[in-house]
Amino acid sequence: MTMLSRDELKDRINSKIPLVENMIDAETQLQPNSFELTLKSIELLRGAGAVDFDNSERLIPESEIIEFDSEGWAFLDPGTYKIRFNEIVNIPLDLAAIARPRSSLLRCGVTVESAVWDSGYKGRSESMLVVHSPHGFRVKKNARLLQLVFYSLHQDVSEGYCGRYQNENL
Repeated sequence: MTMLSRDELKDRINSKIPLVENMIDAETQLQPNSFELTLKSIELLRGAGAVDFDNSERLIPESEIIEFDSEGWAFLDPGTYKIRFNEIVNIPLDLAAIARPRSSLLRCGVTVESAVWDSGYKGRSESMLVVHSPHGFRVKKNARLLQLVFYSLHQDVSEGYCGRYQNENL
């Protein structure tokens, strides 16, 4: 696998089926080795979830939307939140991606957790934002939170992602 560079990402974004769409400012969001995703919404998890082997008993907990104030800010107490991104990602069969939090978040005692972004996935994804700082965290709508790093596979996968979250939040 090879990590895509800024120029390769830019070419993929400008292709017939864009790698990333619905961006706020592609030039700002394009980094040397990643593309930054921005904050659309925040939700507080309410209740317990559950997972099992075949997903027949999977339970995603209810959540409550956290509103931004009149200036676009939200204050988050220590805890776990579900976040949704503005951008729509279209991962072709020859790529996969891994997400990492921006270092500025880590310096604030906050992280973003995400799973592997599989070949063939399309959607406006969600991730988990965790506020570890006992002082909480302020975040503004459209803030750049996550660096999505794309990897070129040695060959296309024969079947792309076809799970529950395909085309999510579109």
